Amino acid sequence: MSDTKNPGDKTISVERKTLGLKRGGGGDQGTVRQSFSHGRSKAVVVEKKKRRVVVPGQESKPEQQPALQTQRLDKPTEVAPRKPQPDQNRRGGPRQKGGNVLRTLTKEEAAARAAALKMAQVREVEERKQREIDAKRRAEEDAKRAAEEAERLQREEAERKIREAEEAKLAAEEAAKPKPKPKPQPVASVADVQAAAGAGQDDKGAASRKSNAARGGKDAAPAGDAEADDRNKSLRAVKRPKAAPTPARTRGADDNRRRSKLTISAATGSEDPRSRSLASMRRRQEKAKRGQQPVVREKVIREVILPEAITIQELGNRMAERAVDVIKLLMKQGQMLKINDVIDADTAELIAVEMGHTVKRVSEADVEEGLFSAKDEDTDLSPRPPVVTIMGHVDHGKTSLLDALRNAKVVTGEAGGITQHIGAYQIEHNDNKITFIDTPGHAAFSKMRARGAKSTDIVVLVVAADDGVMPQTKEAIAHAQAAEVPIIVAINKMDKQGADPSRVRTELLNDSIVVEAMGGDVIDVEVSAKAGEGLDKLLEMILLQAEVLELQANPERTAEGIVVEAQLDRGRGPVATVLVQKGTLKTGDILVAGAEWGRVRAMLDEDGKQVKEAGPSKPVEVLGFQGTPEAGDMVAVVENEARAREIVDYRQRQIREKASVVASGARGSLEQMMNRLQETGRKEFPMVLKADVQGSAEAIVHALNELGTDEVSARILMSGVGGITESDITLAAASKAPIIGFNVRANKQAREAAQREGIELRYYNVIYDLVDDVKSAMSGLLSPELRETFLGNAEIREVFHISKVGKVAGCLVTEGVVERGANVRLIRDDVVIHEGELGTLKRFKDEVKSVNSGQECGMNFTNYQDMRAGDIIECFRVEKITRTL
Repeated sequence: MSDTKNPGDKTISVERKTLGLKRGGGGDQGTVRQSFSHGRSKAVVVEKKKRRVVVPGQESKPEQQPALQTQRLDKPTEVAPRKPQPDQNRRGGPRQKGGNVLRTLTKEEAAARAAALKMAQVREVEERKQREIDAKRRAEEDAKRAAEEAERLQREEAERKIREAEEAKLAAEEAAKPKPKPKPQPVASVADVQAAAGAGQDDKGAASRKSNAARGGKDAAPAGDAEADDRNKSLRAVKRPKAAPTPARTRGADDNRRRSKLTISAATGSEDPRSRSLASMRRRQEKAKRGQQPVVREKVIREVILPEAITIQELGNRMAERAVDVIKLLMKQGQMLKINDVIDADTAELIAVEMGHTVKRVSEADVEEGLFSAKDEDTDLSPRPPVVTIMGHVDHGKTSLLDALRNAKVVTGEAGGITQHIGAYQIEHNDNKITFIDTPGHAAFSKMRARGAKSTDIVVLVVAADDGVMPQTKEAIAHAQAAEVPIIVAINKMDKQGADPSRVRTELLNDSIVVEAMGGDVIDVEVSAKAGEGLDKLLEMILLQAEVLELQANPERTAEGIVVEAQLDRGRGPVATVLVQKGTLKTGDILVAGAEWGRVRAMLDEDGKQVKEAGPSKPVEVLGFQGTPEAGDMVAVVENEARAREIVDYRQRQIREKASVVASGARGSLEQMMNRLQETGRKEFPMVLKADVQGSAEAIVHALNELGTDEVSARILMSGVGGITESDITLAAASKAPIIGFNVRANKQAREAAQREGIELRYYNVIYDLVDDVKSAMSGLLSPELRETFLGNAEIREVFHISKVGKVAGCLVTEGVVERGANVRLIRDDVVIHEGELGTLKRFKDEVKSVNSGQECGMNFTNYQDMRAGDIIECFRVEKITRTL
């Protein structure tokens, strides 16, 4: 290789003997020697083609293919790098005769080569990953197969061991059984014995005997001695049989080894070595017997207790029958039911009788039997403090009187100066205890007063000396008379000017209350709560009345009582004020109050001090209920939690069923709902109510329901006890209803949710403010009253047709006045044809606001053109008057 001849020539020349291009550009070439028979061989040239990679966008033209092939030199020669000339580096450049010309790749070719190399590398990586995945999968499959094979071998080995153990056990049992003595057999001939013994001997013994017989010399025995030896061996074999030994241990061999004697069939080899074992034969016989005689189970007759409703599964369990059989029986009767469906007691009784059982019908209400025990014996009774309820009209001084009696300031803690909660307190006077129950006097708290009258022994009726008998005073008298409890009249506010106790005594006569001062039997006491006058006399009269009533209770029995008030305390949970009426309530007792139960965790008296037990007539706050009970629920102590849950589940189920019945009756079909809307058109004001105590919520619901009329009513979506939570906001958002909080507030999350949902929160602490606001809101739902005012009449004399305007009536006002924009009626033959608004009112060519009687004018109607001469136009005005409840 040389380039010194022409210094300006940049072409590299290569001699053909040392450097050249391989044939079939793009492939590898080699020589392989091929061998033939008879030692012949032949050298064969083998060329391996490489796949050409074409990158999209880099396809070369057909005439450029030879130049794009990669040229590889067999023995490259190091050459000093020279800058190629532009005219000689092109494809059409000059070539020297002595060799090929090497050139520099263009950018396109270099990019194509780089892309091809990159794709080859990617493909190689993918193939390597695929090979690794395949190898891993094959290894996992091999390991899985090996594990399955090992498990199968282990299972077969265990089965074989179990089978051998069973066979060995059966063989031992057979060997232990006594065998009958064999009968004496006639002596067999020598030939028979020899034949039997010879058949039982193995091939090895026969071969040895043959070899001994054929061998001569000193060791060989004579023929006569051999025959005698064979005869003796046969006789010994008959006397002491044994199984022929076999080199391999098979099932037949095990059976032969276990046999106790050698039989003719075994000796002659006529018995099948693969015969069934005795245990197998025995199992086969027992199976055949079972198949011939089906197993008949003995029918068990049970006494089935059936409630009012029961599921098919529970009915089957009580009868000890399969639920499938019960379903089949129902299918025969034409009822397609599932295992969890509920059937009534009559259907369950028919099924139980059909299956041969006896039935005992019980009611679900039987779970409450024994909850409130029977009357106590007279010998167990002891005196108890009286329970006194303070009742009367609002602002007559009930709470002030009670505060004066117990030296407290309860009235100052009540919002608005009125009692909105029911409270229970116990005071002591002359070593005698008296329990007082304070009830609200507002009209909304009627149920509270009724509840207080039912749970009391004496009613103290407070009447203000300056006001006299008021509506709630009469209501309190009615409650006391309905509860059949004695009444003591306390004429309060005697220190005020204008106090007239005689007026009070006279007005009480209208309600059949005759006081002692007027010759009756009702005690009356003049008191002043503010001045503290007459309080001792009132307490003495209460104790005197209690002594007359001879109030007694048994403190040694389980406690019973009534829930006076209940609330949900954030820190303490559900809290109920319980008035114990019988027995003694202790810490740890399990209570049932209405649809709630709980274990007494703590008890607090009226001063907030903890007490361990509460006797008869003792009011205490009880902590530990699972939920907030209803005010007025009866309280009883049960023996365990299971019974408490059973009673509570029954009561909650009754409440749900009652609610579902009411809801279904109120909902009805779509047609019934549309008919009710068309008939009544009653609007509803929805709201969510949350109060601090159960009694207040109950009173508010009662007051709001009283506000309803035939056109509008209050719909309380939910009323509960406790603070306003996010769940209340969610409920209110569904109906776009406001939330009313009475002495409660919303937490931070609830406030944010209410702001996000656009729900209005209203807070109140006085009940009549709440009622007044709801009343105003409900008044806004009332349709306004439409009042019509007559203005005048006009008679159409002639009808004109004006372009771009339409028909215009030329009229003469015959009565009153006609105003523009007023409502009009078109009357034809005393029949109203059209009712609408007056569009245009002109006098001559001018627009006027009104036309008086006796004048002519032009009028047309809005969106109406059918006017005729002689029609009467009546003009009137409609006024909307807002209505209130």
